[in-house]
Amino acid sequence: MGIKARQLFERRKKRTRNSIRGSVSGNPRLSVFRSSKNIYAQIIDDAKGITIVSASSLERDQKFSGTNTEGASKIGTLIGDRAIKKGVKSVVFDRGGYKYHGRVKALAEAARTAGLKF
Repeated sequence: MGIKARQLFERRKKRTRNSIRGSVSGNPRLSVFRSSKNIYAQIIDDAKGITIVSASSLERDQKFSGTNTEGASKIGTLIGDRAIKKGVKSVVFDRGGYKYHGRVKALAEAARTAGLKF
C-alpha cells in the first residue's frame, strides 16, 4: 500500500470509528478485517472489552472454495449464526477503513440474511 493510499485508509477508518462511537447504544460491534487472501470478522462488546464471537477464513473446520467474495459471504453467514446462538441480534457494523464494496459488502449482506440487524 502506497503512502497516499494508506493515508486515505486511515482517514476512512477514523471517520467510520467516530460515527460508530456516536451511535453505539449498548450494541456490540461487528468488526471486519481483510487481508489480500483472508477475511476475519468478530463481534466485540466494547463496554466489557471482550470478543463475543469470531469467524475467519482460516478456521480448520471451514473449507472455502471459489472466489474471495463467496468465501466472505460464507464467513458472514457463519458469524451471523454464531451470534444468534450467543443471543446477539443487533450489532453496529465496523468496516474499518475498507470501502463497503466487494468482500466487505458480501460479508455484511450474508450476516444480515443470517439474522443480524445493523
